[in-house]
Amino acid sequence: MVNKAIKCVHCESENVVKNGKHQNNKQRLKCKQCGKTFQKEYSNHGAKPETRLLIVKMSLNGSGIRDISRVLNISPNTTLSVLKKQKTIS
Repeated sequence: MVNKAIKCVHCESENVVKNGKHQNNKQRLKCKQCGKTFQKEYSNHGAKPETRLLIVKMSLNGSGIRDISRVLNISPNTTLSVLKKQKTIS
């Protein structure tokens, strides 16, 4: 069996360690370089970093909350939550 090196979804570093389990029993991982945590596989589509990035990009291009939710097949509440968090960070 060949072990693949796991890369951080945020900074692409391979310096990753196990960091407990999520409440849905999936393994959490932590990047030692950027300090962020993530999961190898997500069961919730709205929690994926790629989906969160698409939400922000679509909103910057003028798409509404319901439109984004319908296109990405996620809840409008998830869309709104991601956008609120993005505004406080920027």
